[in-house]
Amino acid sequence: MNEYNPNFQLDANGQLRHFLSIEGLDREMLTRIMDTAESFAGVVADQPVKKVPLLRGKTIVNLFFENSTRTRTTFELAAKRLSADVLNINIETSATAKGESLLDTVRNIQAMHVDMFVIRHGESGAPYFIARHVEPHVSVINAGDGRHSHPTQAMLDMFTIRRYKRTFEGLRVAIVGDILHSRVARSQILALNTLGVAQVRVIGPRTLLPVDAESLGVRVFHKMDEGLQDVDVVIMLRLQKERMRGAMLPSEHEYFSCFGLTRERLRFARPDAIVMHPGPINRGVEIESRVADGDSSVILQQVGYGIAIRMAIMTMAMHSKARSKAS
Repeated sequence: MNEYNPNFQLDANGQLRHFLSIEGLDREMLTRIMDTAESFAGVVADQPVKKVPLLRGKTIVNLFFENSTRTRTTFELAAKRLSADVLNINIETSATAKGESLLDTVRNIQAMHVDMFVIRHGESGAPYFIARHVEPHVSVINAGDGRHSHPTQAMLDMFTIRRYKRTFEGLRVAIVGDILHSRVARSQILALNTLGVAQVRVIGPRTLLPVDAESLGVRVFHKMDEGLQDVDVVIMLRLQKERMRGAMLPSEHEYFSCFGLTRERLRFARPDAIVMHPGPINRGVEIESRVADGDSSVILQQVGYGIAIRMAIMTMAMHSKARSKAS
C-alpha cells in the first residue's frame, strides 16, 4: 500500500476528487481550501443553528483503524453541520477484526450507497489503496495514514496561521519534536513550503530527526534557543510514549529540559509569535502549562478551525463528484 500518486486525488478538471495528501496540490488549491473554510468559520462559531444543507442526503463513513477522539469527532461534527448522515464504524468489533480484508470491508459498506469514506489507518498508503477501489462517485479523505501524511491536520494548521498572521510571506516557522515519526510534520512542511513561507525550521534531538531532513526543505536545529530565534510560529509536536520506552530518548524529564517549550524559551521567538500543537498535549513533556494556556497559545482555536477546514474539504470533494456526474 505504499505507492503514492499525488495527482490521483484531482479530477480531469483539476478539482479535488479525493483528499489524500498535500503533495501534488499547488498554492492555489491550498488557498482555495482555506478560503472555503473561511466561509464556514462563521457557521461553526457564530450561528445559533450550526448547519448548512450542502451535503443533505449524502452519507459519510468514518472508518478509523486507529483511535483518535479529536480527529474523528471533528470530522463527525463537520459532516453533521453540512447536514450529511454519518456512520461511525467501530473497527474493534467489525468484521475486519475477524479476518475480513480491508477491501472487503470497504466494498460491503460501499454497497450501502455511501458517498464518502474518511479513513485513518496505521499503514502508510491505505487511503490511496481504498481510493483506487471505490466507485467513481465516492470520495476518500485521509485522516492520517502510518507515518506518511495527515493532510487535514496540516490544512487546519495553515488556516490557523493565516487567521493570526494574515499572510505566509516572510514567516519563519519552527516545528519542534519527533519529526522522524510524525505524519503531521511531513504534511505541515509540504504545506508551509507550498504556501511560500520564508523559512521552515525543525528542532529536535538527532534520534528524532530524519537523516536527510534538509531534503524536506527545512533548516535543522538541535538547540531550542537557536531554533526559536525570531520565529513567528512555533508548532510543538506530540511525543509518543513508546519513544521514551525505546532507546531514542532517555526520559520525559530529559526531553523537557532540552526541548520542552517554556515561557523562558518562548522569549527567543518574536513577541507576537503564536504557539500551536496538534494535540493531545503532554503537559510537562512537550510544553509547560503556562505556555499551553498562555496568551500566545492558539491550541484550542486550532480545534475549532479543524471543523471549518474539514467542512471545506468534504464540500469541495463532493461537489467535484456532482460536476463529474453532470458532465
